[in-house]
Amino acid sequence: MEKLSFAEIDNTVNATLEPPGRMYWTVVALLFCGVLVGAACWGWQILVGIGAGGQNSPVNWGTYLINFVFWVGIAHSGTLISAILYLLRAGWRNPIARAAETMTVFAVCTAGLFPFIHLGRVWMVYYMLPVPNQRTLWPNFQSPLMFDVVAISTYFIVSVLFWYTGMLPDFAVIRDRAAGVRKKIFTVLSLGWTARYEQWRHYSRGYLLFAALATPLVISVHSVVSWDFALGVAPGWHTTIFAPYFVAGAIHSGLAMVLTLMIPMRRIFNAQRIITMHVLESVAKTIVFTGLIVGFAYGTEYFIAWYSRNSVEMEVFALRSTGDFALQYWIMVVCNSLVPLLFFIRRIRTSIIWLFAISILVNIGMWFERFVIIISSVARDFLPHAWGDYAPTGIEYGIMLGSFCLFFFLFFLFVKHLPSISMTEMKELQHQAGTHD
Repeated sequence: MEKLSFAEIDNTVNATLEPPGRMYWTVVALLFCGVLVGAACWGWQILVGIGAGGQNSPVNWGTYLINFVFWVGIAHSGTLISAILYLLRAGWRNPIARAAETMTVFAVCTAGLFPFIHLGRVWMVYYMLPVPNQRTLWPNFQSPLMFDVVAISTYFIVSVLFWYTGMLPDFAVIRDRAAGVRKKIFTVLSLGWTARYEQWRHYSRGYLLFAALATPLVISVHSVVSWDFALGVAPGWHTTIFAPYFVAGAIHSGLAMVLTLMIPMRRIFNAQRIITMHVLESVAKTIVFTGLIVGFAYGTEYFIAWYSRNSVEMEVFALRSTGDFALQYWIMVVCNSLVPLLFFIRRIRTSIIWLFAISILVNIGMWFERFVIIISSVARDFLPHAWGDYAPTGIEYGIMLGSFCLFFFLFFLFVKHLPSISMTEMKELQHQAGTHD
């Protein structure tokens, strides 16, 4: 570990909060334009009806459910990475923990939009709330959609508390260095933090409690999301492997997204001494592990279909690999299971270009994984006369573009206005290693 004084850590992180240049605002403006494109497409869909998308019978969700599961996976992995590695005392997580937690909060916000988008008449959403209404109707708590509402809202609350608690000492550091309006803002955000012993004691216990609570919550919540499919009888869905399968996939995509976000950030803010190559290499090694788990799950799915001797199950999986969905299937397999194996080569996992390229490929593969799971099973159901094809429309692509732009737009605003690296945890790491001044 490189030797860094506490002052150097503070200076490096505070430098990220300096007034941004023209390039930053250009990128933010482009991302905001993408958000407006997505909003316009959604507005058009509300105006003309849900038929503006490519959904049909039997493919009733299309890219909206694909993107929902994708962003939920990104969201779950962020806190899972931060919380589990914190409990395991993995020191290499400290530089990336804040970004992972932030990724969680913004990904949950993005994912939460898609049930609204697919609802069509979005103003009717209050029927999903567990309160009485004028029709004396109550939500059906046996519905998988209600599982999502309860699970995602619970997870969002815990994630925000975990994220905000970790930033309290850093807010106080920025408050003490700021002036004017900025000082007043961070005075409010720091909640009167004075770094007294009692505050540190409560902070340490509270952060540990949230980490311990978030770990089983993340696993259970993404298992609930997988049950949206496993509770159905559609071929390819009705299997008990979905819960661990989805959790492993969530961690896999989240680790890749961490690399996608961290590599540009360390270059833009000159944080190479904090976000070191050792940190990025450790993430790459973990991606190899999760990629092997995901590849094992793919093989297990085919074994279950073959072992069941269910002709419909066998036909669905044959169609995935050799039929109408073969292109999407092999993109999924190659990007998620084979490409990460390149990280076994040290020269590749220590190359910034390779790390960034493979992280993007893994995220592409994880998106196509959701496409294959969701579309192939409902498009090729039990009755051949009810089969159908599906192709996304420009409206769906526009909304998907808006969701990605919204996520990166929020993250760009965060890293320039709030501490994107935990100064507290970096100082703790230096103290434990005995390398601080």
